Amino acid sequence: MAPKVPPLTPFPLDVLLRRVAHEFASRNRIFDLPTARYWKPDPDVDLTFEFLGRPAATPIGPAAGPHSQLAQNIVLSWLGGARLFELKTIQVMDDLDIARPCIDMETIGFNIEWSQELQVHESLEEYVKAWMMIHILKEWDPLRPHVGRDPGPLVFDMSVGYDLAGISSPKVEAFITSMMDASVEIERLRPLIPESFDDLRDIAFPTRIADTVTLSTFHGCPPNEIESITKYLMDHHGLDVIVKLNPTLLGFGRVCEIVQQQLGYEHIRLNRQSFTDDLQFDRAVTLIEELRSYAAERGRKFGIKLTNTLVVENHKDFLPDDPMYLSGPPLHVLATALLDELISALPDTFMVEGHRGDVQVSFSAGINKENLSQAIGMGVRPATVCSDLLKPGGYGRLAPMLNRLADDMRSAGCHSLATWRRHVWNEARAAGFRGAAHAHMSAILTGDLNPTYHLAGNEKLPRQVDHNLEMWGCVACNFCVTVCPNDAFFRLPTPASMDLPGRQQYFVLAEACNECGNCMVFCPEVGDPAQIKPKIYVDPARFAAGVGQGFLVAGSTSGFTITASEGFEADVARLAEIFHADEGWPIPFDK
Repeated sequence: MAPKVPPLTPFPLDVLLRRVAHEFASRNRIFDLPTARYWKPDPDVDLTFEFLGRPAATPIGPAAGPHSQLAQNIVLSWLGGARLFELKTIQVMDDLDIARPCIDMETIGFNIEWSQELQVHESLEEYVKAWMMIHILKEWDPLRPHVGRDPGPLVFDMSVGYDLAGISSPKVEAFITSMMDASVEIERLRPLIPESFDDLRDIAFPTRIADTVTLSTFHGCPPNEIESITKYLMDHHGLDVIVKLNPTLLGFGRVCEIVQQQLGYEHIRLNRQSFTDDLQFDRAVTLIEELRSYAAERGRKFGIKLTNTLVVENHKDFLPDDPMYLSGPPLHVLATALLDELISALPDTFMVEGHRGDVQVSFSAGINKENLSQAIGMGVRPATVCSDLLKPGGYGRLAPMLNRLADDMRSAGCHSLATWRRHVWNEARAAGFRGAAHAHMSAILTGDLNPTYHLAGNEKLPRQVDHNLEMWGCVACNFCVTVCPNDAFFRLPTPASMDLPGRQQYFVLAEACNECGNCMVFCPEVGDPAQIKPKIYVDPARFAAGVGQGFLVAGSTSGFTITASEGFEADVARLAEIFHADEGWPIPFDK
């Protein structure tokens, strides 16, 4: 039996940093993100907030998911303006076999992937690499005109799951301990900082990468288990803890009413058993009270996160597993409704305007440019993003979100998030609502915002053309580059000397592609770009284990060799000419 091929093979730190320097010098981009999409602090509007007492310069970041798994993903989020990073959930079982494709963003959002696709020690290294790269880039002179001299503080938040036995295992224990003191990992990686950053090789990297954690309870985690894990993380590791809750807390009837009747998604079939298995609302209320008191007695901070995805039956047959997990606009409505109900059930418990509570509310459900201002106005801190970053534009959608928030605050005469929350609260109360969440919920269900969340506003399918996708040439929409959460696609201009169709040629970095399917959903042509476009390998073992076409590139920009898989030798000369033209090859390295 052939050895199992891992879904992802991370690039070493030196390769990533060489790519940063090369790509910025040759194309004014980093990991394909143009400088026009980098976020730069606005001196007139302060977007700083505190996450469990730790300052972060903006209230958004990637949710634990495909955008916070690899080092380059996290760096891309930082360039776009994220300052709170909920790192992808790790668990003791780190050899998962997740079916492919695993993401479907054709309309609203579904997925079947739910945990890290790397081994735990690889996840640790990715997070340390990302931490080091961000601190290097903060000090890198060429970048300062685009991100400012002080890009502001950031927070890495761990995410772990899913039971106490796994979280207390030696493997996960070692991960948490190393994240709280990464000095050994940092010093091991420091020599890999390449000559292009040699003036920054001796940076005093902060060694405490994370000392907060979001507990992913996923679906069906018993309340006593949630309580035991939270107390264990506080007592054994000294961590401040956010507990992620599920939309099933609203109850089967209420979720049916919202999703199927009020929003019109009658075709979405809920999984009734998940409502039975999950934490119930009344028990959640007492659990929040108990954990709040427990944390306060020990000088720890405690919060909740709204919400996990919603378990639904697979009615589309695009994703190969059943059930699947719903996200996007409908989940935003469910999370808002749950926030409103929890605030009503637990007055003066949560850290929201109009209440004197100390339980922070983190939020992740269908956040986008259109609703970020209102979500932050509800009092949530932070608002993390996943579904919106899987749409065309990708990481480039973050800066426009922050710019819209800053514009809305400026228009209201607000220059801090605290004054913005007060402004939104005052408007809600003046309109007769019990709070900002209640007002937002009303606007969604019966007001001006309804078309944004209703089925009628989310039925439009991605653009399609009647043409089969080919290896060389395409409509050059660039969607595959921007919708890939792993930055696995890149494009290069077609040299004028070559007789190839299309003004751009597109390539797949095979080690970074986990065949999630998102590029296939948005590609206007018929076919899977991850399989049809030239698959470029830099790891010989991955190349040898690859299926179908592929090309192993070895060497550096000054002189590299290309080896083709059987049957594709005739394409080697084309690749070499494209890579040599305009110093285009984006992965400079030396073996």
